[in-house]
Amino acid sequence: MKRVLLFLATNLAVILVLTVVLNLFGIGRGVSASGINIGQLLVFSAVVGFTGAIISLLMSKTMAKWSTGARVIANPSGAGEAWLVDTVRKLAQRAGIGMPEVAVYDGAPNAFATGAFKNSALVAVSTGLLESMDRDEVEAVLGHEIAHVANGDMVTLTLIQGVVNTFVVFLARVVGYVVDKVVLRNNERGPGIGYMATVFVCELLFGLVASMIVAWFSRQREFRADAGSARLLGSPRPMQQALARLGGLAPGALPSQMQAFGIAGGGKGWGALFSTHPPMEERIAALNNLPANLPPA
Repeated sequence: MKRVLLFLATNLAVILVLTVVLNLFGIGRGVSASGINIGQLLVFSAVVGFTGAIISLLMSKTMAKWSTGARVIANPSGAGEAWLVDTVRKLAQRAGIGMPEVAVYDGAPNAFATGAFKNSALVAVSTGLLESMDRDEVEAVLGHEIAHVANGDMVTLTLIQGVVNTFVVFLARVVGYVVDKVVLRNNERGPGIGYMATVFVCELLFGLVASMIVAWFSRQREFRADAGSARLLGSPRPMQQALARLGGLAPGALPSQMQAFGIAGGGKGWGALFSTHPPMEERIAALNNLPANLPPA
């Protein structure tokens, strides 16, 4: 299963473009022959880091529809689509959020929620999920996605991504300056090739660490969304059954760009550090800590 996510790809692309453009115009780099201007470099790093994350967030619904081919249900055609829309509406009301757009896309079992705002989100399910699960299980998955929206997970993910981006950009340039001026003893007027090469390598290395941090947060939000579904439905049992069903099916990967926002996933070995989802067994076990009967949300 590919791990390159649309959110991260858009974010990194914006960072690259902004870095190149700002450097060409000599705006706010904070690094010069005379030393490092920490305040200026922090501002530059934050602008570059948060802009990429925010643009990714604002584009999330549009890119999700495009990448999955999701079809928004404007007017339900048939009892199945009517039930799907009504169930999302009921869960959204319980969660205290606005009615999301509801969409269906062709693919193996999976689902996702995305959007920049709680009251105008998108919840999408695959045809494979609808065909392989009973309605109680589908409702539990929908509850999981609604919980993501109600928890504001997309916004929180954006903030975390912006923070780690800022530190990646900032630290890469600090290390680049040290290598260029101290190690290589470059006495030229501005940063030399050593600075540029070091910044490039450091952004890759620090970016890997940043990806681990973002992935760890994503795994925690999956546990919270599972618990949120249990509260919306009044019992953890439907969510446990849905997860068990997903665990026994062939992996239903979303397009690589949308994996972090899906219901299914999980990695092994070193891949677990970059996985956006915990193993199904851990998620099912975590739900055992909740009471069998929960008060209605």
